[in-house]
Amino acid sequence: MLEASAHLQLKALLQREGLERWPHHLTLCRLVGRSLRRSDHTLIRLAAGSDPSWLISLLVPLSLVDTPVALVVDGSLRQRLLQIEWPRLRAAGLELPCWEGEQPPPERHLWLLDHRQLLQAWGQGLLAERQLVIPQAELLEERLRQVMALRIEPHDWDSLRRALPMAAPSLLNLHGVLNRRLLAQARQPQHCVSLAPEEEAPLRQLLALLAPLPPPWDRWLQASGPGWTSWAAVDPALLHWQLHRQPLAPLAELPALLSGRGAVLVGELPRGRASSERCSQSPARHEQVLGLRAAVVVDLGDPPLADPLPLYCPLRQPLPNSPQFGEHLLDHCRRLVLGQGGITVILIDDTALRLNLASGLAAEFGSRVSHACPTPEPNGVVCASWSWWLDQQQRLPLPGQVVVALLPIASLEDPLTAAQVAALRRQGGDWFRNLLLPEATTRLQRGVASLRRSGGRLAVLDGRLRGREWGRTLLAALEPWVALPRLLPD
Repeated sequence: MLEASAHLQLKALLQREGLERWPHHLTLCRLVGRSLRRSDHTLIRLAAGSDPSWLISLLVPLSLVDTPVALVVDGSLRQRLLQIEWPRLRAAGLELPCWEGEQPPPERHLWLLDHRQLLQAWGQGLLAERQLVIPQAELLEERLRQVMALRIEPHDWDSLRRALPMAAPSLLNLHGVLNRRLLAQARQPQHCVSLAPEEEAPLRQLLALLAPLPPPWDRWLQASGPGWTSWAAVDPALLHWQLHRQPLAPLAELPALLSGRGAVLVGELPRGRASSERCSQSPARHEQVLGLRAAVVVDLGDPPLADPLPLYCPLRQPLPNSPQFGEHLLDHCRRLVLGQGGITVILIDDTALRLNLASGLAAEFGSRVSHACPTPEPNGVVCASWSWWLDQQQRLPLPGQVVVALLPIASLEDPLTAAQVAALRRQGGDWFRNLLLPEATTRLQRGVASLRRSGGRLAVLDGRLRGREWGRTLLAALEPWVALPRLLPD
């Protein structure tokens, strides 16, 4: 069987290299081999912050399988595959012909696709019955949403009027109506204004009568229905705006992408407090989001930690909407940075609050303090957003401490989040516990994963963690941890 052959090949490779091993190499290898042989759906959930060396366990069965497979990778994982893991396979005598490009390869080759190429291949019917292997499954929905996103720039209106001169007066009138409405309401810090379907309706009705349409208007007209949302990003200084449109649930708009073919999804997805390796039959929310009912769902967790995570989170901290919250952050961050020899990462998504905090700390600690800097000093202080840190933490040295100034709960001022919440409300669902809280839990676990390896401490200065009932869910997601009742000098 494929899984037995892959098991033996991987075991020999690991023994030959003699390196410190990720504890689940052989388990992951067998699971992937089994799924490829059976052409079923398998979901493998890794612990947050798992060492990326697990990729070799994915590649060994791919080098032995006879059926056509596409591997969906991009960014740093693709670079690691080509520069580190692929040479390891060659050194072990395993051949894995990799085909890069938009056209399908010969049968025996592994087709390397990024998410944009995956969408193009599926839309053109080039995937056929090819099985899919998707690492970093936790990013699949967001990456597909970015690929499917549409953006209308100011110059696109000019090209539309030039292409359709007979409709130019009507287009100018509709643009003027939108322009007055958007510039009058762009008062949020992000300068984003949501657009309701009825506000877009006159433009859609006009464009539906005009054909053919120049790009990107043709795709914008096709992207319709309750599964899509629109907003405008306004630049008040230049008095112009961009029109954005994105799907709420990308895989719901691609219903046949995973159905009818085998699929292996591996990622740092949320899970319950179960044993480190288990199988479950009931689909979780992320399984529904990913659009599959997996035949096998397995958790591959880390081994039990010898030392729990030190957590500093005092009781009765102010809430983020209180007037004294900014002063509270600055005072506690000063105390947390004092005496720290390693890197301190301060995470906060509120841009204005983050910049004020960085300025206050720079007045105290000088050039040690930076904003979203990928090359901090050995004892530097990096103030950053959650998205920046989740994207960059693998490239940075292990931090000595992570300070969560604001919990990573999505703001309803974000148009996409507001539209997702509105959709859940229409369905009668609990939008906070079914959407915002699970996403915050996942981001929190991924954001502090590097502390598990560095032995550093975590500080949470958001009073909602202790002051709200749902804060216990986030505390449970951080286990094991031990409370630091007060800050002591090193």
